[in-house]
Amino acid sequence: MSDKKRVLILCTGNSARSQMAEGLLRHGAGERFAVESAGTKPGGVRPEAIAVMRELGIDISAHRSKHVDEFEGQEFDYVITV
Repeated sequence: MSDKKRVLILCTGNSARSQMAEGLLRHGAGERFAVESAGTKPGGVRPEAIAVMRELGIDISAHRSKHVDEFEGQEFDYVITV
């Protein structure tokens, strides 16, 4: 079992803010946190979010929008809403 704290970042579309937060947290503290993101009405990762993160040297191009229901029954140490 991992010692990593589990984090779920939530927003409506899981298309920009939560995707960017997921990428930033994985990049900056991925050794300490297992990070996921989801939304209530997922709509695809926005190309603008991918471009901005690329400028920071973080690749989120393989991310996909996920519905929060995909994580039903799972436990998280932190849930962050954006």
